[in-house]
Amino acid sequence: MNGPVAIKICGLKDAATVRGLDGMPVTHIGLVFAPSKRRVDAETAAELIAAARTIGARDGLPPKTVGVFVDPSMDELRAVLRHAPLDIVQLHGGETPAFCRAVKEELAVGVWKAFAAAGDETERSAATRLQPYEGTVDALLADTAGGGTGRPFDWRLLRLYHKAAKAIGVPLFAAGGLHPDNVGELMRDYAPDGVDVSSGVETDGRKDLAKIRQFVERVTGR
Repeated sequence: MNGPVAIKICGLKDAATVRGLDGMPVTHIGLVFAPSKRRVDAETAAELIAAARTIGARDGLPPKTVGVFVDPSMDELRAVLRHAPLDIVQLHGGETPAFCRAVKEELAVGVWKAFAAAGDETERSAATRLQPYEGTVDALLADTAGGGTGRPFDWRLLRLYHKAAKAIGVPLFAAGGLHPDNVGELMRDYAPDGVDVSSGVETDGRKDLAKIRQFVERVTGR
């Protein structure tokens, strides 16, 4: 990915918070459809998407909307998209390259594939793991195993994943355990193409606009 790092705020549940992002350089917002305390239904998602389209984030443009799913069926995705016109579907389960391609082509949405960062990864195994997704996805996302844990993985693995993602021509997002106090170190030492944060910008389980603003400032350095 060329240019400034992409910033995704995930797990949004109310339109007021979405509107509160107006003016911040946030490129994507995430809406969770997988089992989670942050889960939304399609009707709520439609309201949040409508709210997102009214704000100016980076360069005055509205953020892209990303739906987060774990091993969905095509029928489930079709049903959600009928109500909630997402820009991107983010897949967090064991979805195959063939399934990713089908989602991309049949549903006319962007597709991101998330995978758990493995502690025993090598440059060869990272390449072997990611290469089959060439041409089927628009971005890859490295996350802590289990997802939604609030804990970071070993960031040294990002060097392997970044090289493998670059080889198939897609950007790499880092997720898992990010918050305003550690994301500056991540950017300085590992420079992923994008960052994805959820619980790290919450207070008492709710998105905190002050923490989001601080997180964004630490990512952008201003």
